[in-house]
Amino acid sequence: MREEEFDFVNRAVDGDKQALEALIMGVEDMIYNLSLRMLGTTQDAEDAVQEIIIRIITQLSTFRKESAFSTWVYRIAVNYLINYKKSMFAQRPLSFEFYGMDIDNGFIENKQELLQDVSEDLLTEELKLSCTNVMLQCLDPESRCIYVLGVMFRADSKVCGEILGISPEAYRQRLSRVRKKMGGFLDTYCGLSEGGKCSCRKRVGYAIQNHRLDPHHLEYTALKQLDYSLTFGIKQSMEKMDDLSLIFRSLPKFRSPDIMKEFLKKLIVSEHMSVIKAV
Repeated sequence: MREEEFDFVNRAVDGDKQALEALIMGVEDMIYNLSLRMLGTTQDAEDAVQEIIIRIITQLSTFRKESAFSTWVYRIAVNYLINYKKSMFAQRPLSFEFYGMDIDNGFIENKQELLQDVSEDLLTEELKLSCTNVMLQCLDPESRCIYVLGVMFRADSKVCGEILGISPEAYRQRLSRVRKKMGGFLDTYCGLSEGGKCSCRKRVGYAIQNHRLDPHHLEYTALKQLDYSLTFGIKQSMEKMDDLSLIFRSLPKFRSPDIMKEFLKKLIVSEHMSVIKAV
């Protein structure tokens, strides 16, 4: 498999557009899901994916084949996303303390004028997908990345260490700390765990009233979902997960929006292709 990837890389660097397209299409959905979890909104994720793909293409000739291609891609994506400052949550950072207070005070009746004739079940599912994503934004970018890679993508500690430039032991220690922090919040507040006080359904009206949820512009439930087995080529068995992590592990993975695929097709035939050989 790795030799086949390397062959595609060689051909892409030599100017084979079909090989380049195949390489990028093979990691595009994974980059989108990582960007979505790291940045918290679909719009920010789409913008970031475009920039990351351009970086991958322009740096492709520097890939030394010392790791799997996907690991190299994730290293580029992670470095970009950890330092990304233009996202909504980078501009307005969240904390578990603030989000906890918001939950404590954020329940109103789901009146029909708020639901606007949209199914309460559908709105509840949308809010669940959105809220879990926002919850991740309460972690600092590096901790968020550690948590997403380990818990949501289930990458093993060796691969995560390679991506983040730290040892597997250091990664496991940091993941343990982040998981404990997230687990404490989930246990207190999230109704998807056994003891949490919040309920997605009971928060729908409040979310609509505060413009966090638009019944006629649902983002997450409108996305096409991926088969999990296709989402992370470097997926490995990892150390035993605690029960609270199952909330995040069970969340769907999404296909990148069609607009991203159109962007890629245009990019492949654009002048950016010439940059590959120039590097």
